[in-house]
Amino acid sequence: MDVDLQWLDDVLVLLEEGNMTRAAARRNITQPAFSRRIRGFEDWLGTDILNRRANSVEISPALSANEPEIRALLSRLRDLRGSISAFDPASSTMSVAAQHAPVFSAFSEMVLHARRRYPAVRFRLRPGNLSDCVSTFLRGDSDLLLCYESDVSRPMPFGDTIRREVWGEDILLPLVGGPLRYALRDDGTVSPDTPAIIYPEASYFGQVLQASERAFSTRSLTRNPVCETALSSGVKELVLQGVGVGWLPFSMAFREIESGQMISLAGRFGQEHVQTALYGHTSDEMACALLDVWSVGRRKQG
Repeated sequence: MDVDLQWLDDVLVLLEEGNMTRAAARRNITQPAFSRRIRGFEDWLGTDILNRRANSVEISPALSANEPEIRALLSRLRDLRGSISAFDPASSTMSVAAQHAPVFSAFSEMVLHARRRYPAVRFRLRPGNLSDCVSTFLRGDSDLLLCYESDVSRPMPFGDTIRREVWGEDILLPLVGGPLRYALRDDGTVSPDTPAIIYPEASYFGQVLQASERAFSTRSLTRNPVCETALSSGVKELVLQGVGVGWLPFSMAFREIESGQMISLAGRFGQEHVQTALYGHTSDEMACALLDVWSVGRRKQG
């Protein structure tokens, strides 16, 4: 037998009135009908809450002792019913496992684009390296995965339960900034001994650039590495200060390139194409809704 919430209201009124007749009157039903509802609650509970005698009916002390619990249970059940009936997935907080670089190059624009369609949606960003982000996403600890992909790291074979979309295209460029701009030769090259900000070969950008043997990118492809970091945001600041040549996504540096604070060396040392990719669980309604929005909003970033 399922519990009827009105039984809990009946019991609380009975406790407040201490009398079956007055309790029935407050519930706007006859006393026999009220008695049947109390009997129904007892049947569900598996024990009597009234001591019925020939000339009187007394409330069980056990019922009185548990009045606070009954009130709390009724309140929680009503809150639960309201939460479920009023649930709006568009007001959810979406957890995003995000590779460091696209956090800086794409995520802010993605949030603005998503909130134009779903103003109440919120995001919890969980940045990390690619392998950690993939693990977080596959464990179900995040709703979405945001990462870069290239010919070196093709779309991951997640299967039919996971959906993939592309937000946009990007390119990795070798850049110089600060005083180092004046070391640029007339033919658009710099000396092979020019200092460089390099990526670890095990990092994502390190793997991409190492596979294409791009100069000034990793330790084995650089004569004069002055700093090694997997954080592209750190590379950007070091390049801006003229510490060394560094490879960055165009989307992270286009303002500085346009203003002349950074100069691209791609004409001499090449460039690498990458995509900003998104993954979501197909069982997650809001994740799929956001993928719909972002796939429509994709644009060329480079």
